Amino acid sequence: MLMDTTGRELLAAFSSTDPTPGGGSASALASAVGASLLMMVACLAKTRSGSDDDRRALADASAALTTIRDQLAGAVDSDTAAYDRVVAAYKLPKASPEEQLARKSAVQTALKAATDVPLGVMRLSAAAMDLATVVAAHGHRAASSDVGVAAGLLQAGAAGARLNVEINLEGIADQPYVEDARNGALALSGTIERAATAIAASLGAPF
Repeated sequence: MLMDTTGRELLAAFSSTDPTPGGGSASALASAVGASLLMMVACLAKTRSGSDDDRRALADASAALTTIRDQLAGAVDSDTAAYDRVVAAYKLPKASPEEQLARKSAVQTALKAATDVPLGVMRLSAAAMDLATVVAAHGHRAASSDVGVAAGLLQAGAAGARLNVEINLEGIADQPYVEDARNGALALSGTIERAATAIAASLGAPF
């Protein structure tokens, strides 16, 4: 499991000539790190105003981010596994009509699974970005740059995940599925960008 390796081992895996882990896993990792940074800021002893409202809001955000971070970490390995299933499906025999039909079905199923993982990363990234607006509003000002970095990582993770969604959709024949996935990705991208604008305004600086 990638997430059970050391940091150096993980970087070595990404830089190897093997196709996995690839961009999808990297996208999930970026968003997982972003969520983790938000958790750090939310758990700091100092808050924006030191009020009970700040502490309640940040405690709730931290609890939600813990679940999101863990799911994103899981997606690092899930994306690799999904891609490996696509490769395995394309390698199935196709000598007879029956084999061709079975191979085609396996490829389509694998491509959908490989699309669902980055779509999930986008959803989780959007949820984390929504919580980032809370952390930006209630977190200690001295940690504003950490919130900005977290938001940037979440944006990058979501953008990378969307690229993986789009490339997988090119091979999927189920047009209703393709339309739903593409519209979902577009909507999530819009949600993330709106949250980014709100966070930048709250922090008083672009990122």
